[in-house]
Amino acid sequence: MDRLTNFVQQIRNKIAFLPTIISIAGLVLAFFMIYLEQVNISSYLIDVAPGLVIDNTDTAKTILSTLIGGLFSLTVFSFSMVMVLLNQASSNFSPRVLPGIISDEKHQFVLGQYIATILYNIFILISIEPTENSYQTPGFSVLIGIILTVLCLASFIYFIHHISQAIQVGNILIDIHERTRAEIENIIEQEKEKSLDFPNTENWEAYEITSSGYFYGILHDNLLKLCKENNTKIVINLFKGQFILDGTIGLLTEKPIDEKLKENIMNTLLFNNEELMGENYIYGFRQISEIGVKAMSPGINDPGTALNTIDYLTSLFLVLMKKWEYEYVSDSDNVNWSRTKCPNFSEVLYNVMATYRQYCKHDITVMRKLMHMLKTLTYHVINSNQLEDIEIEINELREDAKLNIENKRDLSKIDTEFISWS
Repeated sequence: MDRLTNFVQQIRNKIAFLPTIISIAGLVLAFFMIYLEQVNISSYLIDVAPGLVIDNTDTAKTILSTLIGGLFSLTVFSFSMVMVLLNQASSNFSPRVLPGIISDEKHQFVLGQYIATILYNIFILISIEPTENSYQTPGFSVLIGIILTVLCLASFIYFIHHISQAIQVGNILIDIHERTRAEIENIIEQEKEKSLDFPNTENWEAYEITSSGYFYGILHDNLLKLCKENNTKIVINLFKGQFILDGTIGLLTEKPIDEKLKENIMNTLLFNNEELMGENYIYGFRQISEIGVKAMSPGINDPGTALNTIDYLTSLFLVLMKKWEYEYVSDSDNVNWSRTKCPNFSEVLYNVMATYRQYCKHDITVMRKLMHMLKTLTYHVINSNQLEDIEIEINELREDAKLNIENKRDLSKIDTEFISWS
């Protein structure tokens, strides 16, 4: 990742990203049409296709004013619905699913189309000159404004359909699952071209982190350049998504470095005051787990959703098991110059299981589903450490079931094969 890529990723998740670009396109189109009107395109078209040109100034003004007012109302109504959607998603699922909904390109495109059409119609209305010459009326430009408004109405119909689908928990889970799985698979694909070769770091120089906030990534190209120019390897002992306090020991170097180099290295580490999805696949596990746990709360009481979340988590764990414990920054010769800590399979599995066991230990169906997930994972382990971690979680799950489920027949079913009845 370089600085430009990081900047694009920062603004890409903002709801105003695409609307701004599309709105600028609407302004450009308006000025282009004004230019065409100045070279009498309407005069030409009224001779070729008179039915397409509005040559009455009062009619043109009335039409444009009506379109502008109607589009303002449509815009307000549409994105009042978005606010309702965000509030409902936050209440019923998890506040951490909001960035994914906000950054939805379809919502942004519809908003941008509305604003672009409003700006286009406003500037065409302003350009109408007070003259008796009918050819001074921007008749063709008004026709384009009507066509753009009709397209906005079509987008509104699509928007209603899409927003009704977006609020469904199944679609939210699919989106989180696909995004998280793609991130892990992308990392695994990059690992195929790298090696695990890295020096022992036992006697390396340790330095404090001079920034605070959520650590979410590295400018790989910049860090690699610094390492090669100064002929030193670096270890970054920070987890992505971890909140870092100023003064935390999180930087190790192969040899002592001066303050200037340390500052340059710090500039390659990315921090933010809020949690960002970025490249951090751990947020996917966290979001799905929170949705599952929220579904088991007394206010929602939806164990079916909790069971669905376990299915998606099982799929993600199967991919995560193939990933290395560290991430490396390598050069074109496949030499590793920097290493960053990553939450390993054991830590992620424990965090997920601890969350579910705490809030779902009274529900035999969910507990059986969790047991089914763990046993499924045992058939796909990569090494003995993973198998040991899974067996520990299986034993913990049995203990919690014995302590919280009183029905003996239910307890006898905890290890049986889980068959969905939905």
